[in-house]
Amino acid sequence: MMKLTRANSRTNSSIRETSVIKNFCPNSYGSVLLSMGNTKVICAASVDTTVPEHAKLANTGWLTAEYTMLPYSTNKRTKREFNKRDGRSVEIQRLIGRSLRAGIDLSKFQGFSMFIDCDVVQADGGTRTASITGGYIAMKLAVERMLAEGLLPENPLIGNIAAISVGIVDGEILLDLDYSEDSIAEVDMNIVMNHKFELIEIQGTGEHAPFTIQKMNLMIETARKGIEELMLIQNR
Repeated sequence: MMKLTRANSRTNSSIRETSVIKNFCPNSYGSVLLSMGNTKVICAASVDTTVPEHAKLANTGWLTAEYTMLPYSTNKRTKREFNKRDGRSVEIQRLIGRSLRAGIDLSKFQGFSMFIDCDVVQADGGTRTASITGGYIAMKLAVERMLAEGLLPENPLIGNIAAISVGIVDGEILLDLDYSEDSIAEVDMNIVMNHKFELIEIQGTGEHAPFTIQKMNLMIETARKGIEELMLIQNR
């Protein structure tokens, strides 16, 4: 079998070059432009005192997310979403919201809702995982500002949340797939973990072939190493 050659001479277990520009959207409470290779996502946090009824009844605050791929983010123009949301976007924004809520104690966020808007400005694979990783940074910046302004009596953050893709291409496990790899992967997975490297969510599909439990465990361990790198970047 011919050895795979990855872009930028990456090894199979290397993440793409990752950069963060924080406070990218000054009107938000916290924001970043996160780049992972050629995937670029703006994540911005807004804060509101309007809390949904279910959170009021539970005496908690709330956090939710929205996800959009901008028309020019792909080679072929992506149609804007207006009244009817694309099913894929709805599924992804629910994933982002679930993941980020695992990193905040909403009982310490009473009276507030936080909205994490994730806008993909350039897509080259891994947009949902980049949105989770960047969304956590935006959330943390927003909480830090709220604490500085005296809006919160204590820090509600529990710990980092980050995510990454991993897959099998030509029988080999690859970390952080770009589109060219993702589009031909036999197995494609998205892994979300917290700061203890406990699993928040696993999305995995044998698109072209089934995979064993042993392979799955190897993929999760490969993802863990990548997530550890991303959390170091988040903390910087």
